[in-house]
Amino acid sequence: MKAKITFRKDNIISKIDDRIYGSFIEHLGRAVYGGIYEPTHPTADDQGFRQDVLELVKQLRVPIVRYPGGNFVSGYNWEDGIGDKSRRPRKMELAWSSIETNEVGIDEFQEWAKRADSAVMMAVNLGTRGPDEARNLVEYCNSETDTYYANLRRQNGFENPFGIKLWCLGNEMDGPWQICSKTPEEYGRVAYETAKVMKMVDPTIELVACGSSNVNMPLWGEWERTVLRHAYDQVDYLSLHNYYNNHANDTPLFLAQSLNMDRFIKKTAAICDEIKAEKRSKKTIHLSFDEWNVWFHSGEKDRKVKRWSVAPPLLEDEYTFEDALLVGCLLITLLKNADRVKIACLAQLVNVIAPIMTETGGSVWAQTIFYPFLHASVHGRGTALATECECETYSAGDLAEIPYVETIATLGEDGETLTVFAVNRSLCEACTVDLCAEGFEDYRIVSHTALECDDLKAINTAEHPDTVSPVEKSVGNAIELAAKSWNVIVLRKN
Repeated sequence: MKAKITFRKDNIISKIDDRIYGSFIEHLGRAVYGGIYEPTHPTADDQGFRQDVLELVKQLRVPIVRYPGGNFVSGYNWEDGIGDKSRRPRKMELAWSSIETNEVGIDEFQEWAKRADSAVMMAVNLGTRGPDEARNLVEYCNSETDTYYANLRRQNGFENPFGIKLWCLGNEMDGPWQICSKTPEEYGRVAYETAKVMKMVDPTIELVACGSSNVNMPLWGEWERTVLRHAYDQVDYLSLHNYYNNHANDTPLFLAQSLNMDRFIKKTAAICDEIKAEKRSKKTIHLSFDEWNVWFHSGEKDRKVKRWSVAPPLLEDEYTFEDALLVGCLLITLLKNADRVKIACLAQLVNVIAPIMTETGGSVWAQTIFYPFLHASVHGRGTALATECECETYSAGDLAEIPYVETIATLGEDGETLTVFAVNRSLCEACTVDLCAEGFEDYRIVSHTALECDDLKAINTAEHPDTVSPVEKSVGNAIELAAKSWNVIVLRKN
């Protein structure tokens, strides 16, 4: 099979916002306790954070981490997670039927984020709570004033503000599973009023309003329009959430799900622009795809977990090589839409539907999906270039004209490094690529890294952490993408 990949130096999609490589830590399962935080672990630092986990997180260069949820946030009292740990309450956590010890809260998490070379994307509770608690939290985190909540932060040992600049106005508020879910009108009003008082406290923050919980929700579209009609002037981004699965065990269809992600993004952007025109606004609402991943492996195991335990093993999907290929396609799709998607969060980061897994008290390892995310985060910064690929196509399910090769090119921030990301969806044929890089005639290929495996269902485990891991390909005049492979081709200026 052959493909021709074409891009030009002057045909730019957009500068890539680094926050497109964000992730997510929720008080759910072992994401926090036994994940990032385990004071008795041999690698624990002075704050109880696992340094072996921190090292892998640093490798991913995650610029922001959404916290503390997720469904968790709609029943969360942030005051429970600050100050003296010995006085913090143990509470029933209703979203995931667990016990929350509150050993970790915003006091600890903002410090973990600093140690991870990251920043906090903070969510406020618009389920059981509202504007008052949200404005108080902003004051606690960001204010230098001689006032109650800023002084409370100081009393808790933090003289300097945390400086959290990106905030989510609740989570999935249209979902019937959400604690105190809302109608579009109800949420639109509370989002507007909450945003207003939060920005009164700190006018420098940016705010993300909740879009519908996923593209298949019955009010999707109507929800977005109603919420934006209320809150457009006060918010900066609209959120998108979607997860992908292979319940049908149809690999060709599964690997094409990035086409559905692309349509979801474009339709949502069009709704934002529709309301922009309706309001005659000069402001463009950009998108925050702050929950995305493959998620379906752990469902049966989760049903067997005992309710009301501390840090139970929930949503611990074991990711296959096949999953890594789709994650690669999804990352390429986000980059293709870098003009509108400014923030994205791989959900989640550790143990819970995550690229990083741990044994409590034991080892840490990278799942298969770790590698495409790592490669994109490290090499996919700078500028996204409009990229065309001429190749054979196929049909699967209700999708037609699915290109066998999914690809995007990016120009690095130094202006001298060019990266081509490509997934070969064909399960049986390698693909020889003709690279037509107009305006880059003085660039040459310096490396070709690939993720390849004969077994689509192969996984990495604590015992065998390198079953699926990157390989370095020989570099020559021809580029060949192996059947079913993720590829990173780097060119540099001579």
